[in-house]
Amino acid sequence: MPQEAKEFKYLSPEFEGVKKTMNVCSTDLMRVQVQVVKDGGENNLHSHTGDDAFWYVMSGAVKFYGEGDKLIGEYKKSEGILIPRGFKYWFESSAKEPLEILRVTARDQNVQNKRVDHTPQKQWMVDQRRTATN
Repeated sequence: MPQEAKEFKYLSPEFEGVKKTMNVCSTDLMRVQVQVVKDGGENNLHSHTGDDAFWYVMSGAVKFYGEGDKLIGEYKKSEGILIPRGFKYWFESSAKEPLEILRVTARDQNVQNKRVDHTPQKQWMVDQRRTATN
């Protein structure tokens, strides 16, 4: 069944806290988000069971790490990385200015997508999730 085209507009948000994720647009196969990360905002080693993710730096800089905190790469504006489903990674903002990073995911329709934490979540993540549910 044909789908309609979807227009969208993204504006940098003002927010409290360490990280904010904005859903820009989506279909049944893909999702487009922008994540804004302040003050390091490092997350934990994790993977996704059904999503391949394209990460593209819009502003700021980011460092991506793999297992054992091995540096995969540092990316600045107009650079990025493709993380396949099942790959264990974590990242942090690595510039003084907030990181704005575009995340485009494509979903494997034959796999239930889940985020799998391989190390405990950082305290800011726990606090932010608690605040969002209250």
